[in-house]
Amino acid sequence: MKLDSDSLCITLTDNGSLRPEATLSLQRLAQGLSERVARRVHPVSLLHSNKVPATALQGEPAAILESFVLERRKLGIASFLVVPLFFGPSAAIAEYLPQRVDAIREAHDWPELTLRVAPCLVDVTAPADFRMARILADLVEAKMEAVGVGPDCGVALIDHGSPRPAVTEVRNFLARQLRQLLGTKVAAVEPCSMERRDGPAYDFNEPLLERLLGTPGFDREVVVSLQFLQPGGHAGPEGDVATICREAERVLPGLQTHRTDLVGRHPALLDLLTERLETGLSADPVSWKAMMVRE
Repeated sequence: MKLDSDSLCITLTDNGSLRPEATLSLQRLAQGLSERVARRVHPVSLLHSNKVPATALQGEPAAILESFVLERRKLGIASFLVVPLFFGPSAAIAEYLPQRVDAIREAHDWPELTLRVAPCLVDVTAPADFRMARILADLVEAKMEAVGVGPDCGVALIDHGSPRPAVTEVRNFLARQLRQLLGTKVAAVEPCSMERRDGPAYDFNEPLLERLLGTPGFDREVVVSLQFLQPGGHAGPEGDVATICREAERVLPGLQTHRTDLVGRHPALLDLLTERLETGLSADPVSWKAMMVRE
């Protein structure tokens, strides 16, 4: 396996979490990706994860992007490729990351710093690419088999919810593909979000899961398809989605919800991450320009 070269350092980057299980998942995926591409891929979060004690991470401290980049500067590395562990162009990737790179460049008088971003996991301009939807379909079918649910169930594809319409379009895109893949195996497939900001400007996040549950097709057996990559405060066993489901079952007689496993645990995710990384590595300079955070 190649270590960092003088020219490029590769990171697998998520948003970050205060939950150890999320960082452990990121570390596991980065290790698997490293083995696939025979290059060192570092697990690096944007925020938060460095507050998790190393003792809770099997002794391997978590890294966050800004301090990681500055540490690599001491080794003479000025070029970075970020492989985003994000479904789509969230504010963390589209806004926060370029802002921080600009701030690092200015604060440390480091004009040669270059940080490039590989494609996110889902490309809504590629309707023939069903790879993520197939992962979701596999997880739905596995849950249906495990709990004995038949074709009269509804499938609610849930994401976190976002102030960016482009992120919600990823959710809707995947729901359309998932509906096509599952076909008559289920009664209905609908997208929903866990939460949203107040005000009509954010209505594109609707329906919320709490409002979808109980509607026709989602009032008996419902498989909640988790468009979440890693465990934590939202998608974990005692997380926000589980709480919403339990409350809905309490107030809606006859409703039974069944949550799928997380996308980050599906083996095909590494195939997709490998392709995204290799796209970044092999892109010509013109393509690089579109993927770079800043020139």
